[in-house]
Amino acid sequence: MIGGYKPLSVLLILAATVGNAPASSISGTIWRNPANSVHIRAQPCDDRMCGVVVWANDKAKADARKGSPDPLVGAQLFRDFEQEQPGVWRGRVFVPDIGRTFTGRVTVLDSNRLEANGCLVGRIGCRSQIWTRVEK
Repeated sequence: MIGGYKPLSVLLILAATVGNAPASSISGTIWRNPANSVHIRAQPCDDRMCGVVVWANDKAKADARKGSPDPLVGAQLFRDFEQEQPGVWRGRVFVPDIGRTFTGRVTVLDSNRLEANGCLVGRIGCRSQIWTRVEK
């Protein structure tokens, strides 16, 4: 678990780094998960978007160490996110507490909220969460 969320939920957390705008306009945006235990910064990675953990609480860090020896803060957890259609992005999400990568999807609800969805395998075990923009 990371920050009180099981690995599937982490997949959803990590999917929330991208929005429905070009990379240059959302680059630097920070999003928080519903528990406010992990913050991710959206940034361009080549011609796609990625998400880097910029802050995590102690519990999230400890949970991440169970599956990966690498530090959670600074880790690129969202990888290769591409816009699939206006307001919808898909990519890969690394879940450090289990050392696995999954697919994820984000739908932009408005300028301050994203809905992140993910499934473990196919359409089994699907979950969604609402992520909120962190104001600077």
